[in-house]
Amino acid sequence: MNYLTNDKLVIVGAGGMIGSNMVQSVLTLGLTPNVCLYDIYEPGVHGVYDEICQCAFEGANLCYTTDPEKAFTDAKYIISSGGAPRKDGMTREDLLKGNCQIAADFGDNIKKYCPNVEHVVVIFNPADVTALTTLIHSGLKPNQLTSLAALDSTRLQQALADEFGVQQDKVVGAHTYGGHGEQMAVFASKVSIDGKPLSEMGLSEEKWAAIKLRTTQGGSNIIKLRGRSSFQSPAYCAVKMIQAAMGGDKFTLPAGCYVNNEKFKNVMMAMPTTIDKTGVHFAEPTGTPEELAALEASYEHLCKMREEIIELGIVPAVDQWKEMNPNL
Repeated sequence: MNYLTNDKLVIVGAGGMIGSNMVQSVLTLGLTPNVCLYDIYEPGVHGVYDEICQCAFEGANLCYTTDPEKAFTDAKYIISSGGAPRKDGMTREDLLKGNCQIAADFGDNIKKYCPNVEHVVVIFNPADVTALTTLIHSGLKPNQLTSLAALDSTRLQQALADEFGVQQDKVVGAHTYGGHGEQMAVFASKVSIDGKPLSEMGLSEEKWAAIKLRTTQGGSNIIKLRGRSSFQSPAYCAVKMIQAAMGGDKFTLPAGCYVNNEKFKNVMMAMPTTIDKTGVHFAEPTGTPEELAALEASYEHLCKMREEIIELGIVPAVDQWKEMNPNL
């Protein structure tokens, strides 16, 4: 098999459902043969390692460990799903305290063992705040770290495809921005359905409201249907993000990235982004006044969560971030 790169990729949380799916996707897509499976739960990560070995991927050079030093040393790419999963009745925000402490430790390990890492993708919830915590603690440049947000846009895409009875890839421009949570901003003004603007499709306000609700509650619905949180879709989206950072096809769905400009200050949030070999690059969203107001509301929600982790002592006050990470 011809691999995209031989660089070391670490999958954090590899003993879980998301992590194990990521390992399989990485090897199926031929990203790199050198994959380290890391988890604090030895039986789980050992079991995943054995199963992946038994797939007999050509040229695969796998290892597994519960030791962060072994896992992170010489890593060039990392995807982390290493937080507690969401359960029925929980919001992403309910996971904030515990998972942000995990994110702080994760960032410290990056700084200590692999400061020359190329790109990191954070996908455990609440992803905007865990990614921000990781960035502050890691010392990385903002363009080197992204968080999962594309899943909200693909859920919107699916809902519109179902509504109009078209193949999902015929829905273009269906994006959500801001936070990866129930406060996300759902944009419709740039959507086309099989080449026709959504505004010309006769979608009623009631149906659009139902589609937005289906999008924002997409993760909760998976839990109700399957009895556990999503794992296949976040795993695949995250692997496609790291593939782009490795030099593969560009990733152009929205990704969570660090934003600090005149309008939005010191947050991780989903924006119109491109991930490529040089990292993540973002632009300002354009939309209707209603869409931009929803984005502003989502940003305010992210600011409140940021203040919570500051109050908890997980990250310092904003004006002290540069002491921990000079790149901010």
